[in-house]
Amino acid sequence: MDDFNKKLEATNTWLRGEFSGIRTGQATPSILDSIKVDSYGTKVPINQVGSVGIEDARTLRVSPWDTDSVSAIERAILDADLGLGVVTDSSGLRITFPELTGERRTSLMKLAGQKYEEARVRVRNARDEKMKSIESKIKAKEIGEDEARREKDQVQKQIDEANRKLEALYNEKEKEISQ
Repeated sequence: MDDFNKKLEATNTWLRGEFSGIRTGQATPSILDSIKVDSYGTKVPINQVGSVGIEDARTLRVSPWDTDSVSAIERAILDADLGLGVVTDSSGLRITFPELTGERRTSLMKLAGQKYEEARVRVRNARDEKMKSIESKIKAKEIGEDEARREKDQVQKQIDEANRKLEALYNEKEKEISQ
């Protein structure tokens, strides 16, 4: 069961990460986590070349530790094509999050739905794999029918709980996008 639980938890963590990358109208530093900056010949995350903080509800502040990297950070953010505005000033960069249009909200909802469905498919695949494992134990006469039924019931309970967690994440993101 341990490997099975790890797969379910990994799916939950993956979906949480995917949802954090979907931009809403509010400033969140996690939106910049996937952006890599060219620093001294290597690609590194923004949070390794400067500090990222929230300035207000729709503005982030990036304060690079090396002022020479300001243009590289700006270029990386613009190249990521997240629809963010970037303004450079004396103390670093200010990243602004424009208001979401109705059309953009609809496309973000669709993207969130796709990620949610992909997570549900991962859970189903983990369940199918575990059920096949139980069936092979029955055929090899390692476990009896009653024990197999108990294991299958336990697996189904875990699947139901994992699906509830995924649905809660999706509903939370849906609410965030619609605000």
